[in-house]
Amino acid sequence: MNTTPPHPSSPRAERAGGTPVRIGALAPLTRPGWAEAGHHLLAGLELAVGDVNDAGGISGRPLELVVRDTAADPGKAEAAVDELAHLGVAALAGEYHSVVARAAAARADALGLPFLCSSAVLDALTEQPAPSVARLSPPQSRGWRTYADFLLGAGHRHIAVAAQPSVYWACGTRVLRDHLTPRGGTVTELDLGALTPADVCDALAGHRATALLLLAGHPDPAVPVVRAVRRDRRLAGTLIGAPAGQPEFATWAALLGGDGAGVPFLRYLPERLTPLGVRVGAVLRERLAAAPSFVAYEGYDTITVLAEALRAHGADRAHLAASWPGVAVDGTRGRVRFSRTPGSSVWQWAGAPVQVVDRDPAEPGRFRVLHTG
Repeated sequence: MNTTPPHPSSPRAERAGGTPVRIGALAPLTRPGWAEAGHHLLAGLELAVGDVNDAGGISGRPLELVVRDTAADPGKAEAAVDELAHLGVAALAGEYHSVVARAAAARADALGLPFLCSSAVLDALTEQPAPSVARLSPPQSRGWRTYADFLLGAGHRHIAVAAQPSVYWACGTRVLRDHLTPRGGTVTELDLGALTPADVCDALAGHRATALLLLAGHPDPAVPVVRAVRRDRRLAGTLIGAPAGQPEFATWAALLGGDGAGVPFLRYLPERLTPLGVRVGAVLRERLAAAPSFVAYEGYDTITVLAEALRAHGADRAHLAASWPGVAVDGTRGRVRFSRTPGSSVWQWAGAPVQVVDRDPAEPGRFRVLHTG
């Protein structure tokens, strides 16, 4: 069991006694999950738990994380939800992969276990309305429409998507096509299950696409495709994009160097962090030994929201699940309120920020904001 205890260095945490209030945390911490994102998510969750305990916990009781690795496996996530429910957690937090979060959300709602999803964006997080489930990250349709607007504004009308088979990638492709086609754009699909990186280059040259979007796992097959396109003289000037955020993390830059710069991706940060966000960002940078990703801030905000709800409504699951519409909490990226947005089956933070960002080709360690939505 991986848990986060109260910070013993804090006098207020030392005074917090009694049975800990437990929150179950789901994150992809090992392959084939996107482990780097999972570790950023966990860093944010753990920092927030420490801050809550430094402030006296939940009505004097320490807050504790019980962490389970989903490894991008929906079956493992469902089993973890069952286990955590049996262990008596008051709520669930976390997860990054959309398909995994969907499995966890459905199981949590069936058990009446409140689940605040940190970072997964698939619109249909549950098939039916799920009163126990809320989400911080924006729905995929909103983020990917913002990305499509960026492409149009940059003059790209003929888009190719190199995709692996996945509900998440298929939904993203559909959002792009539905938004681009009425505006004179075209979307050509390339199957990465059948094509080599060299095949992708040949297809791009034949279709005369001006932009290639990588809807694929990282580092494979995304990194080999980027290298192949960058080295193909026929494709000079072709924009490479990665809406799902692969270039956000240090591994991308380490593997690709300058080839990984100038690849726009979606990031869920505001133009300016709140004062809380500035403080949290500095601590996260030290803990991670790298710039914190938007996923780390999502993790911190998740615990901040849950802690406020626990203080107001206690650890009773039914009361906590019913509290989503009354939440109003200042997080690292803005004030969090939940509502029922069109097309969503869960409680949604409608004000989540959306940016299109890339790594500056002149300085790959620096991010440039290209578009906001």
